[in-house]
Amino acid sequence: MRLRFITATPLEVRRGSGTFVGIRSLTDALAALGAEVHFLTPRLHLPVFTAERLLFNETLRWRAAPPCDLQVGFDMDGYRLAGRTSVPHVAALKGVIADELRFQKGLTYASMALQARCEALHARRADLVIATSHYSAAQVRSHYGADAAVVPELIDLASWRRLLAANPAPPDAAKFTVLSVCRLYRRKRIDVLLRAAAMLKPRLPQLELRIVGDGPERGEFERVWRAERLGDTVRWLGDVSTETLAAEYNRCDAFCLPSEQEGFGIVFLEAMAAGKPIAAARAAAVPEVLPQGLLAEPGDPASLAEALYRLACDQALRASLAAAGRARVETFDAPAVARRFLDTVSSLVRR
Repeated sequence: MRLRFITATPLEVRRGSGTFVGIRSLTDALAALGAEVHFLTPRLHLPVFTAERLLFNETLRWRAAPPCDLQVGFDMDGYRLAGRTSVPHVAALKGVIADELRFQKGLTYASMALQARCEALHARRADLVIATSHYSAAQVRSHYGADAAVVPELIDLASWRRLLAANPAPPDAAKFTVLSVCRLYRRKRIDVLLRAAAMLKPRLPQLELRIVGDGPERGEFERVWRAERLGDTVRWLGDVSTETLAAEYNRCDAFCLPSEQEGFGIVFLEAMAAGKPIAAARAAAVPEVLPQGLLAEPGDPASLAEALYRLACDQALRASLAAAGRARVETFDAPAVARRFLDTVSSLVRR
């Protein structure tokens, strides 16, 4: 099958975040199954990403591209082509921008609201919409009035396990190390994690919180860090290489991301593959992805602190959750999910 992938998402992990990781993993897995994938991406790069994305989409109609059996537009990208060519068109929504809007304000809110309107057009015009979770499918229906099939995110377990093995970093027995990995957006609620860490310090002086990632709300989160006087309890690692990321997963005793808006959450798959117990918020798609996770009340630092304290004090609980995660992540191995993706879209190609 010849596939055309349409995306303005930067094709590197620092700016493309989990969306890039998901697209790259799907591309590699489809190629292993014999599919041919061609990308349509922006040729002109502008200082403002929203402007670049709109220009890219508005000029797609005049872009020459190799013939294909199916085109797949990710998120809002492809809304100008959907329903307007003879090629079947899939809108693959990695997240639902309209759902993410509730955590934004100011210019960021305005630019995302514009993107959400374009994403709504994309979902309504496409021959098929694919969401990454049942939660996201419900949001597509609620915000955009379209039905969506569910194909989850995926992880190349063989490659990820090789990467973990090649970058050993045993946990420090004198510490209880918690890792968090995300793009620093407000909806990730790192502020809740920081306040939970401040509550834990008197009871858990050996706590160390390591935060991987950067993003537009880093300044807000750092103000909370300073206000809570967390000092060296928190290590801000910024963007790191994949090798360093694997070492950080190996080093930690537990993984935590208290995000209140997740269409899926690829970092949870990474933590499960690394054999780490996970604490998170009972919100959005998280309970669906993490039935074995230790889930706290959304936006509640005290609830999250209690979950982390349980993990710190109960080695048997950590081992049990880690084992359950290792078994669960097999469900999302790349070859199986890529096959599910092909099965989901194959009727469009036949038609």
